Amino acid sequence: MAELKDYKKVDEARPVDQGSDNSSDAKEDDTINLKPKISLLNGITVIVGSIVGSGIFVSPRGVLAGCGSVGLSLIVWLLCGLYSMIGAYCYAELGTMITKSGADYAYLYEAFGPFVAFLRLWIECMIVRPCSQAIVALTFAYYVIEPLFPTCDQPDIAVRLLAAVCILVLTFVNCASVKWATRVQDVFTYAKMLALALIIITGFVQLGRGEFEYFVEPFVNTETNIGKISVAFYQGLFAYNGWNYLNYVIEELKDPYKNLPKAIWISIVTVTVVYVLANVAYFTTVTPPEILGGAAVAVMFSQRLYGIMWWIMPVFVSLSTFGGVNGILFTSARLFFVGGREGHMPKVLSYVSVKRLTPMPAVLFMGFFSLVYLVSSDMEALINYVSFVNWLAIGLSVATLLYFRKTRPNANRPIKVALVWPIIYCLVTIMLVVIPFTTIPTETGIGCAIIATGIPVYVVFIYWTSKPKDFNRFIESASAAVQKLLMVMPEERKSI
Repeated sequence: MAELKDYKKVDEARPVDQGSDNSSDAKEDDTINLKPKISLLNGITVIVGSIVGSGIFVSPRGVLAGCGSVGLSLIVWLLCGLYSMIGAYCYAELGTMITKSGADYAYLYEAFGPFVAFLRLWIECMIVRPCSQAIVALTFAYYVIEPLFPTCDQPDIAVRLLAAVCILVLTFVNCASVKWATRVQDVFTYAKMLALALIIITGFVQLGRGEFEYFVEPFVNTETNIGKISVAFYQGLFAYNGWNYLNYVIEELKDPYKNLPKAIWISIVTVTVVYVLANVAYFTTVTPPEILGGAAVAVMFSQRLYGIMWWIMPVFVSLSTFGGVNGILFTSARLFFVGGREGHMPKVLSYVSVKRLTPMPAVLFMGFFSLVYLVSSDMEALINYVSFVNWLAIGLSVATLLYFRKTRPNANRPIKVALVWPIIYCLVTIMLVVIPFTTIPTETGIGCAIIATGIPVYVVFIYWTSKPKDFNRFIESASAAVQKLLMVMPEERKSI
């Protein structure tokens, strides 16, 4: 491969991450790779910032619709948090045993080989990650503009252009410095938690005023159909999606054996408590029929209680989604980076900026694909088609814990969970994978077909090793051109 080894001769180009204050570390280790700069606090904000998006502010409609009553909906929110804690507990063992970035992809690769791991990577890279980022960026733009158009719809072109600006700005930040990216994550996570704290405190004030009508008989109209309750559980778990994101960047986490489990536990407990209390607060002011009608709950809540200051809630929602875009971009780039390193994506995506020490090609790739999806009107449909894959991949990853207990009994496990927890998690995950086949069989069938498109890609680009020389020369020249353009090179690996 045409790798620009002469970069190593340019010592003055070796440098330090522009946002880093660890100059002493740089002197001790001047290798070109991704440095462990993520602290415990950064890790907590990565997880919390990735989990808490716009959903808790906009409308918890899906959970309430499936439960039928206020009381059962609150129980489902709590159970979803507990289920996520079990999964996070299992991932703590996996993450401290296999200290490779990539999370599900890395664990599936270790346990089941390259084919299964590639299919997971294929769906994440082609649809889930760029689509999700584009949708969250659109939500950000919508709420930024909303105070300017309080009585009418926002111009679609303005929303999409502002979403594009959001993605471009954060792509630049993530290319420029890991420290800048984590600081953005920190600040905007604080903002969204401040917004939720404001809602929760206001809710307690409302309860003190006697606004507890829906808590006198909280189980009135409770749904008895198990299928609908299961869908409510499914909807609630989506609001907790992101609890495993720190595992995607574990190679950059300081002292992962201690900080990974701490960050996971602090984050999941915090989010669970905040989600339940925020829903309690909503029910003091917004009626269940209004929530079921699709109301933007947090905005309606603020309009009724904050007077002329109602606009602060759309601002807080936009800050929340801005941090969400950054969290998706930060972790997704590492997934693509690891995919390139394993030969499942173009090798150049695993290269590191010589000056910035960031995975610049992977970040640019993610940003570009997200911009492409901004022109689509069917992003949510695409994600719905393959949503069950998320639970299948996470369930398989937790199952690898059981597999490794049998095949690698003597592996180093700083954290060792009781086997009952992965078994419970896998059983519930089977239900989550089966539900879409029974409730939305057509969409799930389309999702399976989309996943199957990765098979010929794997055969042609991964499995087939004797490709024509002209093809290999083209790839080599393209990689060399990207290296020269971006000043990137293959990482200099250290033993882990």
